[in-house]
Amino acid sequence: MKQNESVNCFACAKKQLSKDEIGLNKKMIGREIKQFYCLDCLAEYFEVTCEELLTKIDEFKKQGCVLF
Repeated sequence: MKQNESVNCFACAKKQLSKDEIGLNKKMIGREIKQFYCLDCLAEYFEVTCEELLTKIDEFKKQGCVLF
């Protein structure tokens, strides 16, 4: 994936996912993935709330994860 390349949600086609959404996909699914989910679809995929995922993003950032 190129740095300036726009990434869309695989499930709902939401345009231009955020850096945090892309980082969370890579962290939770795998760094080599080619298809990404928006926050809403990722929450549905893992059967959690968006708020829980936002909390995980904050935790990963505090841990110094380079994906965010």
